[in-house]
Amino acid sequence: MPQPTASDVHVNQPLTNISVAFLQDQAEFISDKVFPIVPVAKQSDRYFQFTKDQWFRSDAQIRGVSQESAGSGFEIDSTPNYRCDVLAVHKDLDDQIIANQDAPLDLDRAATEFVTRSLMLKKEKDWAAKFFKTSLWTGATDATPSTKWNAANSTPIKEVRGRITSIHQKTGYRPNKLILARDVWAAIQDNSDFLDRIAYTATKIVSTGLLASVLEIDEVLIAGAVHNTAAEKATAVMAHVFTAGALLVYAAPRPSLMMPSAGYTFSWTGYLGASPQGLRISRMRADLLRSDRIEGEMAYDQKVVATDMGAFFYTCLA
Repeated sequence: MPQPTASDVHVNQPLTNISVAFLQDQAEFISDKVFPIVPVAKQSDRYFQFTKDQWFRSDAQIRGVSQESAGSGFEIDSTPNYRCDVLAVHKDLDDQIIANQDAPLDLDRAATEFVTRSLMLKKEKDWAAKFFKTSLWTGATDATPSTKWNAANSTPIKEVRGRITSIHQKTGYRPNKLILARDVWAAIQDNSDFLDRIAYTATKIVSTGLLASVLEIDEVLIAGAVHNTAAEKATAVMAHVFTAGALLVYAAPRPSLMMPSAGYTFSWTGYLGASPQGLRISRMRADLLRSDRIEGEMAYDQKVVATDMGAFFYTCLA
């Protein structure tokens, strides 16, 4: 073997202008964009909910001379409650590793990004499991299109409009948000039921804004979060968190009294200075490990409030 070798005369140095980390784009996360975030001071509590039926019935009658007006009323349910469990994850930075890191690296920042993304991904997966599923929403019957939306002659616009009408008839509110799995959005972008309706618009670029205009709703959100479903150190198995589905809802513009919404996210901001999302990042010393610990915590409760304000489409693609 020739001596000296290449490794004897050259020590690999990290390129100062390249430091690659697979930080998932936060734009792909929709869990904090659909339903209003309700900041709460206490970890758990109750909230009031008005019974819908009385608000859509009129008991007004003609009032006779010297007669009382017609009596009516409404009910309030005080049993609904929330509980913001605390989720936590940490990354330890060993003193020896920190002392030996090269200049372009910033492991403190990397660890902070790492635990933050871990919590964000957990919240996204919780949101999908809580809201993006069958046998929950009653604004219309769960639908799986007979002609899949990536097939010729399918009618996604017509089908979504039908659900908009159904929710409005049941609740008095028109749905204002549509959440699409990214693969479903890709199919709709090429679907003639959509493209034919925008053929004569000034803007020819297919966009979620154009789809929202066609459906006469406020917003279309694309759920594109990706996660690794394999165990630690096993070969990665990458997959989308949301697939082949669509959720149509009415979401209140902001949390307020006497304002209905398909869902809310209660965020425990009273937990030792947490952010509006209930997120807290701490740095602490782990002397026994001779390490610094970067720890992230997040406390929230994603609550279904009004099942009749949503409709779900599943198995939308062939």
